[in-house]
Amino acid sequence: MIDWKSVEAADCAVPSDRPMDDLVRELSRALADPDPLVRDGAPYTVLATWIARGTIETPQRLELGDRMAARFTDPRVEARTFAPLVLGMLVDAGDFRAGWVDAFERWYPAERDLRGHDETLGWLHAVAHGADLLAGFGRHPDVAPVRMLDLAAARLTAPTDHVYDQLEDDRLARAIARVLTRTDLSERDAVGWLDPIADRFGADRISTPVPAHISNCLRTLRLLYILADRGVRPTSELPAEPLPHRDAIKSGIATVLDRIVRR
Repeated sequence: MIDWKSVEAADCAVPSDRPMDDLVRELSRALADPDPLVRDGAPYTVLATWIARGTIETPQRLELGDRMAARFTDPRVEARTFAPLVLGMLVDAGDFRAGWVDAFERWYPAERDLRGHDETLGWLHAVAHGADLLAGFGRHPDVAPVRMLDLAAARLTAPTDHVYDQLEDDRLARAIARVLTRTDLSERDAVGWLDPIADRFGADRISTPVPAHISNCLRTLRLLYILADRGVRPTSELPAEPLPHRDAIKSGIATVLDRIVRR
């Protein structure tokens, strides 16, 4: 195996003794390694740097994306949950295939292991990593934004016994807000994705303790309300972008929250 720490220390210079195809395949394997020091260490940094710099050629990047999309069905949770990180790098670099969206759409609401962190496997972050990719796809001109909004609603209404514990609700709220900055969204589409949430959680009385999936949904929508009011920053260095249908979104979120908590 390549000494990726040495590659990272050398400003991610490409090793001269191996073809790029081999290097990319080895990085791909490393990004599914059960050892968090491998999966989330130097290989991650090197791959992100090479993608951002255009070091990896387009055909190799598309092949890498196909491998990541296939990884959504991997039996290992660490492989599944790091796949959206790599796909997000590729989408940010300008790469895109419709099949990647299809694979992500099938996986995201169906993922049941929602742990943010595991003592042995390290960071997993299925909801947070998926949220970042949801924002990337949701901002892509070849993806209908309402498709990603509906996907967010499906993730929020999926049953789970796990309460988000590593800011997953914040990451998902921010991702939804990023999609809602799209100027081609109609007002109806900007709020319509809230309807299945209201229908799913607004009918029956909440038991106590509050079920995990309802708690997750409530906390995500509360932050989304704030982001709708204040705008959302694409990055920490950039100013906040407004949501074109700000008032309608705030009103829709408030109605859903009221319906859930008062039932």
